[in-house]
Amino acid sequence: MRRAARVLVTLSGLAALTLAGCGFTPMYGGSGAGSSLSRIAVTTQDDRLGYRLREQLEDALGRDAQQAPLWRLETTVEQSRRPLGRRIDDTATRYELTVRGAWILTPVSGGGEPLTGVETVTTTYAAADQPYAAIAAQQDGEERAAAELARQIRLDLLLALSDRP
Repeated sequence: MRRAARVLVTLSGLAALTLAGCGFTPMYGGSGAGSSLSRIAVTTQDDRLGYRLREQLEDALGRDAQQAPLWRLETTVEQSRRPLGRRIDDTATRYELTVRGAWILTPVSGGGEPLTGVETVTTTYAAADQPYAAIAAQQDGEERAAAELARQIRLDLLLALSDRP
């Protein structure tokens, strides 16, 4: 057992030296792309979905309000709702909410090319007979769509910033 543990430690050490020698840096390391995500200022459109997306993005990016932003992220969100399934009285039993978010990341300093991207998210929610329950279900669908859109935009930003010199 001790021999196997020593071999494992030795192999782990060799793997670490090999990765260090090739210039590998972890995405979330101190000098990786993940460290600059907290210095992105987010602006969204002035409506409920835009507000929810901004909250989700700031949480996903780990926005640090104590530091001056290095980047400005502007998003534009479009949503569409489509009824799915029909009851006997021709009312929908579910709705499909599709949210399309376009983003532009520009340096605050003004130099450099802006980075752009588009993501689309689809969620569904049940249609309720009671008015309050129907509103709550729709808002829950919007919240889930905003969370998923923020996650996808964060992944796009990590990829785009890791490719920058």
